[in-house]
Amino acid sequence: MLAALMNVLKACWLPSDIHSGSDVAGRQDGLLWYKDIGQHINGEFSMAVVQANSLLEDQSQIESGPLSLLDSGPYGTFVGVYDGHGGPETSCYINDHLFQHLKRFAAEHQSMSADVIRNAYQATEEGFTSLVTRQWPIKPQIAAVGSCCLVGIICGGMLYTANLGDSRVVLGKLVKATGEVLAVQLSAEHNAGIESVRQELQSMHPEDKQIVILKHNVWRVKGLIQITRSIGDVYLKKSEFNREPLLAKFRLREPFEKPILSSEPSICVQPLQPQDQFLIFASDGLWEHLSNQEAVDIVHNGPRSGSARRLIKAALQEAAKKREMRYSDLKKIDRGVRRHFHDDITVIVVFIDSNLVSRASSQRGPILSLRGGGGSNLPPNTGVAN
Repeated sequence: MLAALMNVLKACWLPSDIHSGSDVAGRQDGLLWYKDIGQHINGEFSMAVVQANSLLEDQSQIESGPLSLLDSGPYGTFVGVYDGHGGPETSCYINDHLFQHLKRFAAEHQSMSADVIRNAYQATEEGFTSLVTRQWPIKPQIAAVGSCCLVGIICGGMLYTANLGDSRVVLGKLVKATGEVLAVQLSAEHNAGIESVRQELQSMHPEDKQIVILKHNVWRVKGLIQITRSIGDVYLKKSEFNREPLLAKFRLREPFEKPILSSEPSICVQPLQPQDQFLIFASDGLWEHLSNQEAVDIVHNGPRSGSARRLIKAALQEAAKKREMRYSDLKKIDRGVRRHFHDDITVIVVFIDSNLVSRASSQRGPILSLRGGGGSNLPPNTGVAN
């Protein structure tokens, strides 16, 4: 059983373990990892991660090429941002398994669809729940580990977005008449701080008047967690894991008959338009400090290269300002202690070339596989610029 847990954790990246080197796998600057510019089938991308927790709980990936186990396709670009909580185990597990499940279901359906994505999410949830079941006797606290799960897929001229939790994807859309680029939020968020989300949860649990509690001025599900949907958090989905030896702070007084949290993603499918310039995928650590339009303006008004890193810098500058300290001093604070000032932050900016989008379905061969923090697998002789 320990071996199974080690397999989950071995793919997790900790910034202190990465050193500056070839930009194929990105570069390192203290607690910040970044890849300023790279290419995917449908355009270019920029990617950055900054650590705040003692263990990095954010995981992420971009995959470009075949989205199926079959050589016949479909082909496109997959983006994933996984914001873990309670530990890195769930986000690492998603990073290892979700895309592989997606490719398997896409092969079965011989296409990309909302059902393929939904099935991949469910298989990932079931797989992690099985891991928790195996680990429960020796590591019961893994039942209280979970992760948000934000995915974007560009395939066949369509954009698919799926989300659990409060990470967010924002589209930068060109207004031809004015030349402005407007921010359009594409993902639905599942956070108890949103009134409509609280109402949804209350309607699903009408018998429980304490399903959502205002605790220290923050709305929390059962007084424990802000998000209402996730992968993992099995202690709030299966009553048999909400008991000793789980820590008392996670245990509910009364058993529950149906899951309190959901693993059903909100999915949106839409055609890409020529005015769609770029997509910003980010964990909530970014959106805590920047509005949608502020983030879009930063990307639009600067060069593509380094755009993700500039977004993180802007967020950290805002975090420092809120604490009445200098940005240069914030950068000196070590991981763990840094969590008192900001969260782990992951940003992936995906630039969209409409000409490449229209041609991508006919391209063949793997193009890119990159994980936030440097887990890279670029096949030889692909002509990918880094």
